Amino acid sequence: MRTTLDTPYADTSAAALSFALGLPRLDALAVLALEAPDDGGVHVELRLLGASHQVLAGTFSETVACLPGEREPVPGRFRGTAGGWAYDFASVTAAHDAAGFRRAVDDLRDLLAGRDDALTGTFPGSPYAVTALVLDPAGDGGPELPGPSLEPLDHPVPAGGRAPRAGWRTWHAYPQTQEIVMTRSRLVSAR
Repeated sequence: MRTTLDTPYADTSAAALSFALGLPRLDALAVLALEAPDDGGVHVELRLLGASHQVLAGTFSETVACLPGEREPVPGRFRGTAGGWAYDFASVTAAHDAAGFRRAVDDLRDLLAGRDDALTGTFPGSPYAVTALVLDPAGDGGPELPGPSLEPLDHPVPAGGRAPRAGWRTWHAYPQTQEIVMTRSRLVSAR
């Protein structure tokens, strides 16, 4: 789903982003609710915020946004457990020249166009002020998407089948600095 957002662009730069787990549901400009296609039917909400993104999966929440107060910077890598889930997160920031930045954002929009599991928002004032989110199930056979890679999460599988799981990727494009912050996250039920 592609949407033009009716709100001022609130992010200032890639360096201003912060990372938080477990925040309550924040006000969103656009929401795409889905069931993760892997076993377990995990309900996932991809949420565009005025200051970047939030993903809710079951009782789990991940927020990467310009948040008020003292917050953790976005880590390059984080692994742990949260809310009954084994969690793996990776991020990378790509800096571009002006032409390369525009090409990278255009390519991203083309890759996500028509996908029922993607949410792309363009902020007013610049066609390249974009935040995008997409479900990222393991082995989906889809086109290769730009961004960080993750190793499989090693976690015990419950008796009787696969553990519920979900994964997603996000992109935060900053035309003023010609940077794109790319994240990739994966959850596996720890129960």
